Amino acid sequence: MERKRGRFWQAKSLKEVTRAEWESLCDHCGRCCLHSVQDGKTGKIALLAVACRHLDTSTCRCRIYEERSKIEPDCRTLSPKTFRSIKKLPYTCAYRTLVEGRELAWWHPLVSGDLNSVHEAGISVQGKVATGEQIDLDQLEYFPNAK
Repeated sequence: MERKRGRFWQAKSLKEVTRAEWESLCDHCGRCCLHSVQDGKTGKIALLAVACRHLDTSTCRCRIYEERSKIEPDCRTLSPKTFRSIKKLPYTCAYRTLVEGRELAWWHPLVSGDLNSVHEAGISVQGKVATGEQIDLDQLEYFPNAK
């Protein structure tokens, strides 16, 4: 019962969480840092196996996190008051998961208690993508199994 009480995401809406709680919801999978393309006919969005140049692909952390929206105007910067277009976020994203009324997955660090569980479960982009600086744009590939 004690553990359940500490699960703020089950007791609060995303607009009610503190900044620290909001930040802790990010599992650091790196999927939201992937470049994407949208099919002009269907509108479907496909993720590419190319991440933002500022993503550290070994840790799945942004190298310029505090300054990201100033340096990269196209960065998906989310906050409790401004997040929109939830469908554009990866299906596994905690913010999208909670908005859609689903439970956080077993591998989410808040559930598992282990910051590496997202990598160990194969959910993160760790070891699976290149950054825009590392790849020839003519050799783009789609990120596998990305919903």
